[in-house]
Amino acid sequence: MRSLILWGTLFLVLGTVNGLILAKERTLDEGTSILLPLAEGSPRSQMKGDYLDLRYRLPRQVHAAALEGRGRLVIALDGNGVATFRRPHRGEELRSDEHLLSYRKRGELRLGAESFFLGQGKAEQCAGARFAELKVDREGRNVLVGLRNADLRRLCE
Repeated sequence: MRSLILWGTLFLVLGTVNGLILAKERTLDEGTSILLPLAEGSPRSQMKGDYLDLRYRLPRQVHAAALEGRGRLVIALDGNGVATFRRPHRGEELRSDEHLLSYRKRGELRLGAESFFLGQGKAEQCAGARFAELKVDREGRNVLVGLRNADLRRLCE
């Protein structure tokens, strides 16, 4: 009986983890690329060891006090794919130029990836980051895929 419980638990845990991985892979494959402007300040000063602490400009455009603990924001993309805040999503249908972006509120508004791992010797290369590139699915779930400079050229992936 113990063995059955152990195998059942192991199967459940591995199945859940694999399901989460598949969901992220689907977002990477089928998601829309968006660029989120990073908040002012030198990315170099936001480096913590091998990680760059990402602070987005978008939460500063949102009146977070009116938002629930979790939800989605409606964003629009300009011709370069740079996201701007439109409104909180309240279940209404989106226009053709609008997308969803999930958030959670824990004191401040969080939009997903809050840090970026810097590979060996990449600190200088990533120091000029001005945008975070995310892949976003139709439900607003997102995956951080890289950083871009002010000219929108890829710096780090």
